[in-house]
Amino acid sequence: MKYAGLFLFAFTLLAVGGCSHENQGPSPDQIRQDTAKATRTAARDAKAAVQGVVDGLKKQKPVNINTASADDLETLPGIDTARAQKVIANRPYRSSDELVKRRVLPQAEFDRIANQISAQ
Repeated sequence: MKYAGLFLFAFTLLAVGGCSHENQGPSPDQIRQDTAKATRTAARDAKAAVQGVVDGLKKQKPVNINTASADDLETLPGIDTARAQKVIANRPYRSSDELVKRRVLPQAEFDRIANQISAQ
């Protein structure tokens, strides 16, 4: 009987300790808030990743100086709005080096973008 009382006391301590709120983890409200925050972060990161892929694909493909919009031309280093408009105004081009021959761009500026453009 002596051991039964000790066993009952130990079992009671374990039951009370196991049922306390401290050992149960986060509440359903806390889980919902954490999930919403993680979803917002994941959505923001996914948008940034998609934009990075788009930017990367644009940079891999040469910009066609005969068909590119002013915005596309302005993505090239050193090409501002005025230069982009000048490129557009002097179309069509048989080759990209006509940008220098026609004095649309100086040689140094052309050299900076030569591997990023084409004339098709």
